[in-house]
Amino acid sequence: MNRARLAEDGELLALLLPERFASSEIRDLQRFVIERLMNENAQLRAERDGLRGARAEAAHLGEGVRRATLDLVDARSFEEAIAVATSSAEAFGVERAALCVEGEEGAAPTGTKGVRLIAPGTIASVLGDEAMGAILSGGGGLLLGAGGGECTSLAVFRLKVGQQTPAALYVLGAHGEGRFDSQEMQADLAFFARALERAIRAWLDLPKI
Repeated sequence: MNRARLAEDGELLALLLPERFASSEIRDLQRFVIERLMNENAQLRAERDGLRGARAEAAHLGEGVRRATLDLVDARSFEEAIAVATSSAEAFGVERAALCVEGEEGAAPTGTKGVRLIAPGTIASVLGDEAMGAILSGGGGLLLGAGGGECTSLAVFRLKVGQQTPAALYVLGAHGEGRFDSQEMQADLAFFARALERAIRAWLDLPKI
């Protein structure tokens, strides 16, 4: 009556099939088949649970990106828009977020929390001349400052704000390895980085590029 369920359940097969055969040789072969079915069943269950977790994580991230993007649109000042970006780590399920801007050594601090000055040429060395983003396994100390070295996964996005504005990066850091490996996660975070780029451009009253 429930053949499909029986065929899919290795544990149930292990309980039922030994009663079907009397020969010890058949029992040995049967035990081998049953153990193999049980192992395959366990692997399939693990894959299923992993996919469920990935879908739940993607849904959570997508919702976080939508909320953060709407907060950018709703910002009432340049400082508030920057604060949205630099405080969004939790919404994205990671530990750190920062806006890095290239500036000359000794330049005055920006005075905006979460904004870091980095040496000229840093962005080119990290991303090259053309890449808009990258996933890194190190460099958190340089890009995120104190405590950033604990981040073993970094998502780095170039921000092209204006033709004459300093080069800038939006950086997210996570403690877990491979945290940004999902292509869906990379696409969601890149979308937010593009929204941030446009919000900064709008607040600085710069032309589109």
